[in-house]
Amino acid sequence: MGLGPSSASTIELNTAFTAEERDRYQNTKVIQALLSSAKTIAVVGISSESTKASNMVASYLRDEGYRVIPINPRASEILGEPCFPNLAAVSEKVDIVNVFRPSSELAEIFQQAEQIGAKAVWSQLRLFDTEAADRALTAGLEVVMDKCIKMEHGRYCGALHWAGMNTEIITARRR
Repeated sequence: MGLGPSSASTIELNTAFTAEERDRYQNTKVIQALLSSAKTIAVVGISSESTKASNMVASYLRDEGYRVIPINPRASEILGEPCFPNLAAVSEKVDIVNVFRPSSELAEIFQQAEQIGAKAVWSQLRLFDTEAADRALTAGLEVVMDKCIKMEHGRYCGALHWAGMNTEIITARRR
């Protein structure tokens, strides 16, 4: 049995969240506002290996004009930037904390993000902790979970649709 036309193009198939949770943790208005207002993104769990997703995402974000701060306790430099062992070691303002660590570590990372005054925490695909996210939301942080920041940037700010990807956005506007 094939997928019907309405389900073939729905992004909802790519998440385990309910409709209410998608609105809370994957809100498109929040995502668009974060991507358009952020200047500095700390990438927690970035790999020094250029073939790893975390490194490719950080490299993409840097190429798109964001200031990227690498967070990895086992590296001194990644992407030509000094690497920090944790968020507490970062002295500059961070807009988004993008996380490439297991879901079991999200609560601690979200708490660190709050402590440094970050505006938002964003966990990558298949990474989520709803209890930690709710605490972060209560503390005043924006939260995005189970979404790739690179893919969302491509969907709303870049040219993902030019590569043949269905972004579910119809526009005649050129970048």
